[in-house]
Amino acid sequence: MKSMSADRRMIKIAMAAPYLARDEEHDLAVRWKESSDQNARNQIAMAHMRLVVSMAGKFRHFGLSMSDLVQEGYVGLLEAAARFEPERDVRFSTYASWWIRASMQDYILRNWSIVRGGTSSAQKALFFNLRRLRAKLARGDSQLTAQAIHEEIAAALGVSLADVQTMDARLSANDTSLQMPTISGDADSGERLDMLACDDPLPDEQVSIMIDTERRLTWLNAALGHLNEREMRIIRARRLADDGATLEELGADLGISKERVRQIESRALQKLKQALVSADPGMAAYA
Repeated sequence: MKSMSADRRMIKIAMAAPYLARDEEHDLAVRWKESSDQNARNQIAMAHMRLVVSMAGKFRHFGLSMSDLVQEGYVGLLEAAARFEPERDVRFSTYASWWIRASMQDYILRNWSIVRGGTSSAQKALFFNLRRLRAKLARGDSQLTAQAIHEEIAAALGVSLADVQTMDARLSANDTSLQMPTISGDADSGERLDMLACDDPLPDEQVSIMIDTERRLTWLNAALGHLNEREMRIIRARRLADDGATLEELGADLGISKERVRQIESRALQKLKQALVSADPGMAAYA
């Protein structure tokens, strides 16, 4: 009730603000632009609060507080007042409408759902126009299927059919906490989070992978022992370092040609393969 009374009081104050004549609006804008007169900027903003309230009313169906929408719209209004150029001979209301709408839409996209939606211009257009276009198409032809409606909306807004279907599903359902009990409602039945599929390997698979990895590392370290000092240096620099050295870099460092480095590397890799296969014939598929 307190929120409703605050909204009514805010609307009453906005509607009571006097209109500005074109010349008066221009003079105030010039004072703000040339002299940074804060009072002039505030007069312009207050005179257009009814525009903010009117636009906030158009976004009420998204389920957000009217007072919050008005506050966000007021931020956009102040931004418009700060950027307005009176010499362009455009009414302030025309210029401010874009800033007010953009501020409210950004607020809605940030707060309508805990799931962050798309922020591209096409995604924003889809979010704010999907319901309107769907209702319009359904009224025009009641025989249209949901698939056909989605296809026409996708073509009209320049987005993919998958984007339209995903957004429609999001707009048709509320956010649900993963900590909520499962559908049975039994306290001992667990939470929705427990029902999500996990892509990680099963515990026995994880143990098997860990054992196989340790075994192969042991074989690799033993195989490296078959290399001489220069071969070891090249293999470590070329194959085992995060940023592998080039043939030219190693050639300059060792005082040999890059072709010679390639030959030594090839010979060292052959030695490693033979050592690994000797340790376990099954390693031939990895060597």
